[in-house]
Amino acid sequence: MVPITDEASNSFLPLSVVKSSAWWQLLSGVPMRIDILCLFPEMFVSPFSHSIVKRAEENGLVEVVTHNIRDYTHDRHGTADDYPYGGGAGMVLKPEPIFEASEHIGQLTGVQEIPRILLTPQGRPFTQRIAAELAAQPQLMFICGHYEGVDERVAEHMVTDELSIGDYVLTGGEIAAMVVIDSVVRLIPGVLGSDESAADDSHSEGLLEYPQYTRPEQFREWNVPPVLLSGNHGEIAAWRRRQSLLRTALRRPDLLDKLTLTDKELAWISDSLSSQR
Repeated sequence: MVPITDEASNSFLPLSVVKSSAWWQLLSGVPMRIDILCLFPEMFVSPFSHSIVKRAEENGLVEVVTHNIRDYTHDRHGTADDYPYGGGAGMVLKPEPIFEASEHIGQLTGVQEIPRILLTPQGRPFTQRIAAELAAQPQLMFICGHYEGVDERVAEHMVTDELSIGDYVLTGGEIAAMVVIDSVVRLIPGVLGSDESAADDSHSEGLLEYPQYTRPEQFREWNVPPVLLSGNHGEIAAWRRRQSLLRTALRRPDLLDKLTLTDKELAWISDSLSSQR
């Protein structure tokens, strides 16, 4: 077994830290478990039956389990929602079945303290950094809101985090959960063919990804940039860095405010933007 060390200090990490990370799954063969509480579990069948998530499940790296909130109700109609107190349009998801579903999962897994994430337009914006944080967890639970939302007591007394995938409203949290789970699963060690694939993604280092090219070398009148054909890895890395900076400055200048750039990089960005005006 390869020892896990803290790269900064080159010392062994405490076992408690190792067991709470995705590396524990990778080394012990225990898959990350993701539970989804929702009203429409069938929505997840097709998206998670293909591509990376499906391959991760087949390779024993992740286990995705969906739960129909209605299965935890106690009336013959499976009532999971009700009218809001105080009046208003729409329906609100009831707290009882959500709490019972969560407690049932805790009994099954023997784990009570896990991240319980509510997908809601009121949550904090989901980012690549949050995806990386979640990918280091051994177990996750996602709660999909629906209709006018979820009884506030769920958010106050059960949920550990609330996430939003954008400033817009969907018909339910199922689609938002798919987005978050797909983003998280691909960051689990061993899921992608190369760990560098995730490291080079847009937003991984706060920048948008550089342009990518493949064969043919010439398509119609458009050529692949010569530097990518040079074989000089240093020049290629420098070109990619500059292209990431420029693309971010053009498309998401707000991201640059969060980064620490060198004076040389700032000057290059300014000159490049001026030349494009």
